[in-house]
Amino acid sequence: MPVLKLLRILTYLMTVGMLSAQAQPVSQPNVLLIMLDDFRPAIKAFGDVNAITPNIDRLAQKGYYFTNVFAQQSICAPSRNSLLTGRRPDTTKLYDFYSYWREFAGNFTTIPQYFKENGYSTQSIGKIFHPGVSSNYSDDYPLSWSYVPYHAPTAEFMNKPVCIDKATGKLKKNLLCPVVLELQPQGTLPDLQSTAEARTFLKAKRNSSQPFFLAVGYHKPHVPFRIPERYLDLHDVNKFKTLDLDYPPHGLPSVAWNAYQDLRSRDDIKELNVSFPFGPIPDETKVKIRQHYYAAVTYVDELIGRLLAEVNFDNTVIVLTSDHGWSLGEHAEWSKFSNYDVALNVPLIVYSPDIATRPNNKISRVGELLDLFPTLVELAGLPPVERCEDASKEDTCVEGKSLLPFIRGGSTSADASLDEAFSQYPRPGTYPTVYPNSDKPKLHQIQIMGYTMRTERFRYTAWIGFDPATFKRDWSQLYGEELYDHSIDPKENLNLLDRPQLGEVKSWLKLRLQQKFL
Repeated sequence: MPVLKLLRILTYLMTVGMLSAQAQPVSQPNVLLIMLDDFRPAIKAFGDVNAITPNIDRLAQKGYYFTNVFAQQSICAPSRNSLLTGRRPDTTKLYDFYSYWREFAGNFTTIPQYFKENGYSTQSIGKIFHPGVSSNYSDDYPLSWSYVPYHAPTAEFMNKPVCIDKATGKLKKNLLCPVVLELQPQGTLPDLQSTAEARTFLKAKRNSSQPFFLAVGYHKPHVPFRIPERYLDLHDVNKFKTLDLDYPPHGLPSVAWNAYQDLRSRDDIKELNVSFPFGPIPDETKVKIRQHYYAAVTYVDELIGRLLAEVNFDNTVIVLTSDHGWSLGEHAEWSKFSNYDVALNVPLIVYSPDIATRPNNKISRVGELLDLFPTLVELAGLPPVERCEDASKEDTCVEGKSLLPFIRGGSTSADASLDEAFSQYPRPGTYPTVYPNSDKPKLHQIQIMGYTMRTERFRYTAWIGFDPATFKRDWSQLYGEELYDHSIDPKENLNLLDRPQLGEVKSWLKLRLQQKFL
C-alpha cells in the first residue's frame, strides 16, 4: 500500500477514534451525496438508449429516481450554492463565480453545516462547492466540513494543454481528449484520485459510532472530455449520427441563445472556424462530441461502482444528482448556459435503507435541486428545516420542499408549488456577444434576467429588465418570451407564444412567474 494512502487511513482512524470516545452511539444513518458535473440524465434506467451506466442503473433500481427535477441556474457555482444552501440564486445573489454568499448576501446555513451541527462528521471530496471566491477559497471550511476538503492533486491540469494531437504530437487544450493514463501528469486523472480518497474515508469510517455526511463530487462529464481512451471503444460513433431537430426553435428570441463559447475556446473547435454566434458545428464533429460525452459518462459510472462497493447499504442514505444538464446539439446549441429543459433537467436518485422500493420507483413529479436540503434532513431523521417566510433572513430555512412525500406514495397537498420548478439565467444584452460573454456575464454586466417556470406540461420563460446594482426586476421591460408545451413538444422545439389558443395559459403562467419574482 502506498505510504501516502496509509497515512490518510491512519489519520482518519485516529480522528474517528477521538470523536468516538466522546460521542454516544446514534441511530441516524450515514449519508453519501454523489454529485456529477454537467450531467444530463444520460442514464439507461432513465430511458436513454445510448447510455452505458450499469452502476447508476443498479442504484436507481434500489431506490427511487426522479425524472423532472430542475437546477435553479444552468451554470456551476450559482447552481451548487443554491443547492447547498437551499436558497435561490436571487437570494444568494450569485449569478457568476465572484462572490461569497456569507459576506455578500447572508450567513445562510448549508446542508453539510446543518448535518455537522446535528452530530455528523462531514467531508467533501472533489467538486462539491465550486472552488474559488464563491466558496471563500475554502469550500466553506470549517463551517460546512469537519475535515479539510479534498481536491485531487491532478485537478490543476484539467484545463492545461495535456491532450496529445495525434497528427503533430503537440500538446493542446482540446475539447475531445481521450488519453493514455501513463502519459498524463502523475499518471492518473482527478476523478480517479477522488474515488480512491472517498474509498479510504469509507473504510476508515466503517466501525465509527458517529454518523457521517460524505459528499463526493466528480468533474466528469464536464468538458474537456479528458478520459481514458478505452471508454470511447464502448460507444460506436455511428449511434450518435442524428437528432430529430437540430436547429434553433421556431420563434426563438435572440436573448435566449447559448453561443457555447466554452466549446469555442478549445483548440480543436477553434480550428473549425465555427461562425459566431449561431454556428453550426460540422456534422462530423457533432457526433464525436456526443460520443465523447457518453464515454465520459460511462467512465464516471465505473468510478461510482468502485465507490459504492465500499458503502454499507444497510445504514447509508445515498443521493446521486448533478449541478445542471448539458446540451448535445438540441436547438443547435451545445454546453449549458440556457433556460431549456436540456440545460436545467438533472437526474436525481434517492436510496434509503428505511424505505422499501415499490415496483414503480420512477417519479415524474416536478421538483427542484432546492428540494434536496429538506429531503436529506428528513431522510436522516434530523429536526426538520422550515420553508423560508423571508428568504433573505439568516435563520436556518429553505426555499425548497421535501420530496419524501412523493417517495412514500405521492402528496395530497393542494400546494401548487409541488408541481412547479423555477430557474433563471442572466444576459448582458438581447443578442449573443463575445464581450461581455453572453454565456457567462459578470454581475455588473447583467442587464436582463430570464426567469423560467416549468410545470408538468408547460415551460414559460420571460426575459425581463434587471438592475445588477439593486437586484431589482423590471417586468415592464420585456425582451422576449417563450412557451413550450411538453405534451406535444417534449424537446422544446416550437415556441407557442403567438398561438391565441394558449393565450389564457400564457397569461396564467406569466402571472405565477411574476408572483414568484416580483
